[in-house]
Amino acid sequence: MARDYYEVLGVGRDASAEEVQQAYRRLARRYHPDVNSDPAAEERFKEVGEAYHVLSDPKTRARYDRFGDDFRRIPEDYEERVAAGAGVGGGWARGGRGPSRDARVEPGFGTDFGARFGGAGFEDLFGDIFGARGAAGPIPGADQEAELELTVEEAYRGGRRRVTMTGPDGPRSYQVAIPPGVVDGQRIRLAGQGGTGSAGGQPGNLYLRVRIAPHPRYRPDGRDIYVTLPVTPWEAALGATVPITTPGGEAKVHVPAGSSSGRRLRLRGEGLPNPSGRPGDLYAEVSVSVPPKLTDRERALFAELAAVSTFDPRRGSRG
Repeated sequence: MARDYYEVLGVGRDASAEEVQQAYRRLARRYHPDVNSDPAAEERFKEVGEAYHVLSDPKTRARYDRFGDDFRRIPEDYEERVAAGAGVGGGWARGGRGPSRDARVEPGFGTDFGARFGGAGFEDLFGDIFGARGAAGPIPGADQEAELELTVEEAYRGGRRRVTMTGPDGPRSYQVAIPPGVVDGQRIRLAGQGGTGSAGGQPGNLYLRVRIAPHPRYRPDGRDIYVTLPVTPWEAALGATVPITTPGGEAKVHVPAGSSSGRRLRLRGEGLPNPSGRPGDLYAEVSVSVPPKLTDRERALFAELAAVSTFDPRRGSRG
C-alpha cells in the first residue's frame, strides 16, 4: 500500500491548500536531484511530487480523502451514475466477484458497501469503467497543474525555459514558452501534457501556475512594480533628476523639490508589459539617505544649515 499522501508532505488532513503548497515547495527544494546527491533523494522527490499532485487539486483531494488508495479507480461522475441507478443494473455489471473492499472507504459506507448497491462488489461497481468491456467509452486524461516560479525579470521579458517536473510516471521535461508580462497566479497551458487518457481518450492539459519569486529590489503588485528610490538630502530638498533601474533597463525619474521619504513617483508604462492592453506602471518610493560618515566640510555645512533653518518636521511647519 502506498504511503499516505498527507504523511508524505508532513501535513495534517485538515491542512489548507496554502499549507499543502508550502510543504511541497519546502520538500521539493530539499530533495530535488539537482541539489541533493543522495541516491534516495530522487525517489523521495517523485513521492513528494505525486502527493502534491493529488492534494493540490480540490476534486482529486476530496476523492482521495473519501476512498484512499482506491480513488484512482473511481470515475468523477460516480455519484451521478449511482443516483441514476447504474449501480443496480443500469449499466454496471454485477458479476458476483466477491465481497466489496471496505478498506479506506468513506466513513458511513462500512462493511455493507456492497449490500447498499444491490449486492455488487467494489470491482463490479467500478470495474467496467476501466475494464475490457469499456462501458464508458474513451476516457480523457485529467488536467494537471503545477507551479512555475519566475523572477521579476523573467516575468517582464518572457522567453523560453526548460522545466523538469515529476509526476506519477517519473520526471518529464518541457520546453515552456513564457509570454512577456505574465503576472503572479497566471496559468500557462501546455496542451496534451496532462494525464494520460484511457481506452483511446485524449490526454489532459498541464497548467503551470506562475509564482513570482521575492526580489531584493522589486515588489510586483499585479502589473505594477514598486521600488525604493534612495536620494540624498540635497536632492530631496532641491529637486533632481536621478537614474533608476527598472526590469526593462535604466530610466530617469524627476524628484520634485521638497520630497520626503515615502513620496511615490510614478513612471507610466514601466511596469510589467501587457500583450492585450496597457502595461503596468513603476512606482518609485523616495527614501532620503544621509552619508554614513561626514567629512569635515559636510559636517560644517549641515551645522550651518541647522543653525539657520527654522523647519521642524515634528511640528510639520517652521517654528
